[in-house]
Amino acid sequence: MNVSSFQSPDKLLGELFRAVQLGRVFSDSKTFVDCVPKQSPAELVALYQADKDKEGFDLHAFVHEHFVVPEPVASNYVSDTSGTTLAHINELWDRLTRPADAPVSGSSRVPLPRPYVVPGGRFREIFYWDTYFTMLGLRESGRADLIRDMLDNFAHLIDLFGFIPNGNRSYFLSRSQPPYFALMVRLLADMTGPEVLITYLPQLRKEHDFWMDGCQTEPRALTLRVVPMPDGGWLNRYWDNTPAPRPEAYRQEVALLPDAEQLGIHSDRLYTHIRAACESGWDFSSRWFSHRNTLVTTRTADLIPVDLNCLLYDLETTLRDAYVQAGQPDEAHLFDQRATRRRDYIQALFWNEHTGFYHDYDALANEPVSSETLAAAFPLFFKLATPQQAQRVHDRLRDHFLQAGGWVTTLDHSGQQWDWPNGWAPLQWIVYQGLLNYGFAETARTASERWLALNDKVFKATGKMMEKYNVVDASLTTGGGEYPNQDGFGWTNGVYLALKSKWMSD
Repeated sequence: MNVSSFQSPDKLLGELFRAVQLGRVFSDSKTFVDCVPKQSPAELVALYQADKDKEGFDLHAFVHEHFVVPEPVASNYVSDTSGTTLAHINELWDRLTRPADAPVSGSSRVPLPRPYVVPGGRFREIFYWDTYFTMLGLRESGRADLIRDMLDNFAHLIDLFGFIPNGNRSYFLSRSQPPYFALMVRLLADMTGPEVLITYLPQLRKEHDFWMDGCQTEPRALTLRVVPMPDGGWLNRYWDNTPAPRPEAYRQEVALLPDAEQLGIHSDRLYTHIRAACESGWDFSSRWFSHRNTLVTTRTADLIPVDLNCLLYDLETTLRDAYVQAGQPDEAHLFDQRATRRRDYIQALFWNEHTGFYHDYDALANEPVSSETLAAAFPLFFKLATPQQAQRVHDRLRDHFLQAGGWVTTLDHSGQQWDWPNGWAPLQWIVYQGLLNYGFAETARTASERWLALNDKVFKATGKMMEKYNVVDASLTTGGGEYPNQDGFGWTNGVYLALKSKWMSD
């Protein structure tokens, strides 16, 4: 398979792409980039050029004649709300599972060699970090086979591209997502045996190489995804290599330019930081803004995120353990040193003694960021906090973030989907497990009971498991986002089953 053959639809279709996206042929910009052309892109562009100026030309009709328009995942599925949420999820796995892909000429889909689970709704492909939380549910459903299939798919993507893209689409190939591959490998190793660490060791190392690319440059500088530390070490940030509007959100991002220009923000900076926010998975949140309610002030790539560096600490400890398992003590020692150094940085840079909380760090201003988010729970999830620090994080989470339906993501009312009043399944799990790690079982249980009750309530009312929930007021819908709330939903299903299992085992 030739890597260079995976070109994004905006590159393949040029003027036709821009006309369709800016002409609002589809209400959702993602629909067109997921369409499959019935002829070669070059032929379609030529047809468009020949016809577009003719009297009566209808762009909407042209697109529907020459492209296969995708449907939302499980669009014809009707839920049985007389049953339990648990039964619904176990039945839905098959609806969300896709067989191995056959290559399709002109499609934006990057074909995968093994079956996989998609999130649902408008998301008709795998998403990197979603998959770990989906796997938590597959574990409870006894689907080690499907977990291994998806790990093999990610290993395939790493071997093909050198990293795991945001998802298996050509328009995602300039960025990754939060690096959960090591956690996925450990999950399967816990289920089937430690030899799994050796199986995926080459890909674990390649993923680490991807995130640390740029460390060998001189002079030392903030470049790609690495941030130099004064004593010679490195931490990491989110990044994207293409400073242009995302094809799947083209119209919305072109529309941001006038506001950016009013603030003196160059388009390259705007799009670089927006894409970096998409690599973070938190797209979008006031966490990344220099002004709390203004998307155009997104500055993700200027910040060193606490959760990203905790995840890379876990990748380094997983590599250490994999090299031990493989009988390579020198490499194991190297990654033990790297993990220890990163752990020390996490404590020194992200912990704020005044607030009793972990904060992101501004690499340009050389100071902590003031905003407080659920990312502060990641050092607890990975057991990096001291007992005293964990107590203070617990108290702040309980007193400020715990709401009627679970954990709210941030305390900022920005209107963005990763802010108040929304709660998201992956972060419910991170906080839950992080609190359990330090003995805060009562708070962890209370929050999980509220989250599960909210999931049950919405399912009974709508027949859906949602991408996100309003955890502050269940009578209202979720807020923010560049698309409507999606149903399905892979990571919500996975976390529901994992939390439910914890209940049953207590």
